[in-house]
Amino acid sequence: MRRSLRNTRRLLSIARILAQEDALFIIDDLEVAPALSRIFRIFSSRKPNKRKGERLAAAIERLGPTFIKLGQALSTRSDLIGEELADDLADLRDNLPPFPAYIARKIIEDEFKQPVAALFSEFNDTPVAAASIAQVHKATSNDGKIVAVKILRPDIEQAFARDLDLFFWIAEIIEKRVRGWRRLKPVQVVQTFKESIFFELDLRFEAAAASEMADNVKNHEAGLSIPSIDWNLSSRRVLTMNWVDGIPFSDIEAIKNSGFDANIILGKAAKSLFSQVFKDGFFHADLHPGNLFLDKNGDLVAVDFGIMGRLDLKSRVYIAEILRGFMNEDYKSVADMHFDAGYVPSTKSRAAFTQACMAVARPIIGKPLNEISVAKLLGQMFGIAAEFEMEVQPQLLLMQKTMMVAEGVGRMLNPSLNMWELATPLIEEWANESFGIKAKLKEGAGNAREIVQKFPHMLFNIENALKNMGDANGIKLHPQTIKAIDQERRQRHKDWLTFAWVALTIFVLSLVF
Repeated sequence: MRRSLRNTRRLLSIARILAQEDALFIIDDLEVAPALSRIFRIFSSRKPNKRKGERLAAAIERLGPTFIKLGQALSTRSDLIGEELADDLADLRDNLPPFPAYIARKIIEDEFKQPVAALFSEFNDTPVAAASIAQVHKATSNDGKIVAVKILRPDIEQAFARDLDLFFWIAEIIEKRVRGWRRLKPVQVVQTFKESIFFELDLRFEAAAASEMADNVKNHEAGLSIPSIDWNLSSRRVLTMNWVDGIPFSDIEAIKNSGFDANIILGKAAKSLFSQVFKDGFFHADLHPGNLFLDKNGDLVAVDFGIMGRLDLKSRVYIAEILRGFMNEDYKSVADMHFDAGYVPSTKSRAAFTQACMAVARPIIGKPLNEISVAKLLGQMFGIAAEFEMEVQPQLLLMQKTMMVAEGVGRMLNPSLNMWELATPLIEEWANESFGIKAKLKEGAGNAREIVQKFPHMLFNIENALKNMGDANGIKLHPQTIKAIDQERRQRHKDWLTFAWVALTIFVLSLVF
């Protein structure tokens, strides 16, 4: 009861702000409090010249840090909220008034149990940036290095905990009362959001992400660098890294007037994103223009590693294969890839899915090459895939959002050049290198590749069959019998897997050598 009263009171204050920004449509769409929406229409300020997403974004910015982060998270879920609304939320401004310098200094001293003067030879009290979760100060370390010191906002954890409780409360109501929204799993969406916020509220995770990416880019030839972390001056609430001197990509005119070739800059951006996504499977998922700089050598420098994305090999192959299929206008191969990989249930129609792929791609692929948006293509693809009961992974949606931002920056630099023209040969080369051995298997052994690909599905089907034995509608066996079968199956699985890999290795070596 106390929780309901607390959250109802909070919901009333939110509804008033939504009304003032003419964004009450969100409550109407959720169907959770129609009476509340009608009451607060008296506070509504009509803004017919603004799109729904723009009005909602304005309200979210007034509602504070948690709502800004939620809005940014939802901007990656066009499958949930629609493409137009997602595009508008992607432009949310993540900046708030700074908190006082004396509080920043106290947080640093509480973290390291030393006065700021003992930690830094110079500390600038005026922050250079203030976002929803943290703000950044310029300082000089005791060894003379210019550094950026990122400090979490005071009491930010409590603010997020309060708002997350409200989000769970609303999601639970929606799942219970609004049948049409149940398939979207609102509670699970909030849980995913909570898990992502957990990493942003501990700056040690950001430091680790920056270090991992720095190690990765050493093997790239893309002209991207990552500031080094000062681990001695980093903790849960404080992160210290090398200062970046450069032109932010938010200042496109300055980038254009820098003296560096815009096409070369675009090439570096395309190669960098390609390397992160396909070679490393670990990419910067919040690479907006304010987080990317052009340094004095004409190279790119990235900052702010609070939101990162990971793609396993299967997801990388998926993206490479559907991009290749779309660019070749081979919609049947795109559909086959979804079914063969198990992304779309076999009960769905391949012909209908092929037709849907063509319907999505033709309007985009038919444009001049410099106008093609790969990110938009993927976004629409994820949208129609959901209609065929394909559950799109959050990491793929993060990647699609990152591509959208990269395309936007690329068009501002040079509207006549599509950065994916530069990346496509790299993707092709990666696919050929990664699957060259599989190609030899196919040439030398006919169906060997197909068998290797289907092997995980065979095991999956065996496991499902065993589970069904215990189901009400399946064969009923004694629990001890099922346990004995399962143990024997596990041992045979190990023996067969070992034999299979040994045989496959010998076979591959015989083909290569």
